[in-house]
Amino acid sequence: MASLFEHLFDCKDRGTDRVIVACFFVELSVTSTYFDLIVIGSGPAGEKAGAQAAYFGKRVAVIEYADHVGGSCINTGTIPSKTLRESALYFSGLKQRGLYGIDYSLKENLTVQDFMHHERDVVEMERKRILKNLTLHHIELVHGHASFEDPHTLSVACADGKRQLRGDVILISTGSKPYRPPEIAFDDVKVFDSDTFLQMDRIPQSLAVIGGGVIGCEYASVFIALGVDVVLVDGRDRLLPFLDAEVSERLRTRLAGLGMQFWFNERPVKISVAPSGIDAEMKSGKVLQTEAVLFAAGRRAAVDALSLEKAGLAVNERGYLSVDENYRTAVPHIYAAGDVIGFPALASTSMEQGRVAVCHAFGFKYKQRVASMLPVGIYTIPEISAVGETEESCREKKIDYCVGRALYVNNARGHIIGDTAGMIKLIFARADKKLLGVSIIGESATELIHIGMLVLDNNRTIDEFIEEVFNYPTLSECYKYAAYDGLGNLAGYKLREG
Repeated sequence: MASLFEHLFDCKDRGTDRVIVACFFVELSVTSTYFDLIVIGSGPAGEKAGAQAAYFGKRVAVIEYADHVGGSCINTGTIPSKTLRESALYFSGLKQRGLYGIDYSLKENLTVQDFMHHERDVVEMERKRILKNLTLHHIELVHGHASFEDPHTLSVACADGKRQLRGDVILISTGSKPYRPPEIAFDDVKVFDSDTFLQMDRIPQSLAVIGGGVIGCEYASVFIALGVDVVLVDGRDRLLPFLDAEVSERLRTRLAGLGMQFWFNERPVKISVAPSGIDAEMKSGKVLQTEAVLFAAGRRAAVDALSLEKAGLAVNERGYLSVDENYRTAVPHIYAAGDVIGFPALASTSMEQGRVAVCHAFGFKYKQRVASMLPVGIYTIPEISAVGETEESCREKKIDYCVGRALYVNNARGHIIGDTAGMIKLIFARADKKLLGVSIIGESATELIHIGMLVLDNNRTIDEFIEEVFNYPTLSECYKYAAYDGLGNLAGYKLREG
């Protein structure tokens, strides 16, 4: 831009050149082709990045190909699945069973419309919030499919034709999409992926969930709570292997208590649709017959239509865009954030990645890094959250650690709310009692984790929990008793050593 203006003003006829420049500005205003920042994708990373740049006065466009803003977070993933969890707890009366020992049956003739009503309300509210946020920051929303023409230019196929947008900085935040292996006969009627699962027209009597990761476990727990016969199939030997093994096993035990079956060390080699239901043939030769299947075993970056090669970009061996610590790709003015770069692929971290990316791109002295401590929230039934080290990671790193636990069954609030199966687990260093990690399973786990995260992020010891005063009765005071348990274990270890 600057070089063009300098060239114009270098001409002899200055008056004419001023007219040319004036006309150039008018043309820019009318066609809206030039932006300081172009964001591809309106999910958590894209929305927050666009708003951050616009807040500091940058001219921003957000391109979205879907009918609605918000990405999979709002429309098919995070918000719908978490809202459905609450609906499942309501309709199943699962919490009341713990309180009163009464086995509530589902509301008679419960339909998908009943079950999904609250989810649709919440999703619509979130879509309106995002649109309001974009409008508030004077961000231009462009609906259409984007593809690179060159490193600074995007062609957008809109409903009324094509537009070309040029940007000084471009952020790719197109998210991810479910992996669909060829041996799975997806029809989105009986065999679903995680993006199409909520389009089902009725609640099945039986369901096979393929994949024991976060998405698979969340949906499996929701439907087992509703009384659906659920079989969870996974090629590994445990659920959620990145979690502390004790927490993972507590989740499996709880779900088994609700009637869930587990086929570990199994994977489907063929899934076929029959009039009577689904036949899922496993590698071992076993056949699972069920009414519906959710395949939730893997996702990949949603970049297929972007023509990345024209921008000088390619995906890595895992199918994602590679970035540096500032979320900059191999092309210096192109950044990427959110699920499109892979792990941890959480809405919470994606938002911060987007903000950090644009602050670095434009030199804003504001958000310089994503916090080193990233909490994981898993909205299964029961809820799980974790941050920092686990027992397994400490052993791998040869860290000398100790453990403190507090069980909800010994907590007054746990009994009041009917959750006596929960636990807070602290991992801390033997040498100086510095907190190393926190794992929680049970009611409000994703809220409670932030207390431990603050102590962890500030490099403090478990004594912090003992010195603080917690409201009574609360689940939060489990931190205090987990710390007491840890000190007792530490003292017992020292006595044994002595």
